[in-house]
Amino acid sequence: MTYILQIETATTNCSVAIAKNGKTIAVKELSNGYSHAENLHVFIKEVLEENALSFSDLSAIAVSKGPGSYTGLRIGVSAAKGLCFGLDIPLIAIETLEVLAQQVVINSGYIVPMIDARRMEAYTKVYNANHEAVRAIKAEILEETSFDAYLDRKVVFIGNKTEKTASVIKSSNAEFIEAVPSAREMSTLAYEKYKKNDIEDVAYFEPYYLKDFLVTPEKKKV
Repeated sequence: MTYILQIETATTNCSVAIAKNGKTIAVKELSNGYSHAENLHVFIKEVLEENALSFSDLSAIAVSKGPGSYTGLRIGVSAAKGLCFGLDIPLIAIETLEVLAQQVVINSGYIVPMIDARRMEAYTKVYNANHEAVRAIKAEILEETSFDAYLDRKVVFIGNKTEKTASVIKSSNAEFIEAVPSAREMSTLAYEKYKKNDIEDVAYFEPYYLKDFLVTPEKKKV
């Protein structure tokens, strides 16, 4: 039996799930602001106890690797690495936009998961209806023509940037779903990687920020 603990902290959603052989069996999450530091380890403890599992039952830890919130990613990845070190089990990293895209099921067209990167900028990627990537991930300024290459067919935009996206993209083929990534949707992705031994080097793994983290200097007091 393969139990994988899954952690998603790339956005406001602090999310933990347990998957059994690639199927989600339990989820704990809270999307009310950035509460990861307070809730993550509590959720991990609760999701195990409520399913009569212990840390020794886990086969691997899967973590959403980004892009997303710098602080959120650091908290999630640090927790995942610590557990993998202590339990001597594999670390599996899943791209956050891939996790988000799993929430959409369509017969044809495209899926564009997006994560807010401040102002009119977003982290985006494009998938076809089979959840296969057709355009690489990038940080981009959202404009009216940003996705013209795909809007001859149905395009589902999903993420925490859709309200701003809808204000600039007016195509009748565009559908907008406001959502955040969840550990619930990591199960199949994590299990496939586990079976292929597609794992990370725990000592050297770092989140995928996509952009450099910039600290705004403190204003001088007059």
